[in-house]
Amino acid sequence: MSPIVVVDYGMGNLRSVAKALEHVAPDRQVEVSGDPARVAAAERVVFPGQGAMPDCMREIDARGLRPALIEAARSKPFLGLCIGLQLLFEHSEEGDTPGLGILPGRVRRLAVEGRQAADGSRLKVPHMGWNEVQQTRSHPVWHGLDQGTRFYFVHSYVVEPADPGLSVGSSTYPDPFCCAVAQDQLFAVQFHPEKSAHAGLKLMSNFLAWNP
Repeated sequence: MSPIVVVDYGMGNLRSVAKALEHVAPDRQVEVSGDPARVAAAERVVFPGQGAMPDCMREIDARGLRPALIEAARSKPFLGLCIGLQLLFEHSEEGDTPGLGILPGRVRRLAVEGRQAADGSRLKVPHMGWNEVQQTRSHPVWHGLDQGTRFYFVHSYVVEPADPGLSVGSSTYPDPFCCAVAQDQLFAVQFHPEKSAHAGLKLMSNFLAWNP
């Protein structure tokens, strides 16, 4: 069986993502690789990431990964995590950076300056911590996860899909924002499943069981 490939472009929380996948699928081969040929040969692709959008895009192109990522997102089960969601879109305000353009829409900075949370505390960027996720559309990757399940977030930017139908999940900080999208064999989330305890492991297990 072909491996599950976690894409290494020098910008991700790769080991914890791989460990989470190995935990939920101990009988499957999980491989961390920055080789475009390995991404092309994968059964499934997990596209994680942390850091700034300009740096991420520069590293993707320096390693020759752009064509392999675009093809994988269009041809096999593909899971984007955190900036691995944002990179799928056309453009980001962060550094005025073009993305991979796989999905239509943009990435904008969280607008919280001068605003307060319900408890009166000042809202900060990046948004860090556990937040409830509302499923805006049913999807096999949500199987067994309740409405309002909490996942762990660390981000300063959010996606705005040009097609609202792409959204399958939303969260709030303090305004609602899209935190999960799906199209064909692609599913991507703003939060970190690998840092989200049982709920995150369940989501990863669902992704590995999903046959789009």
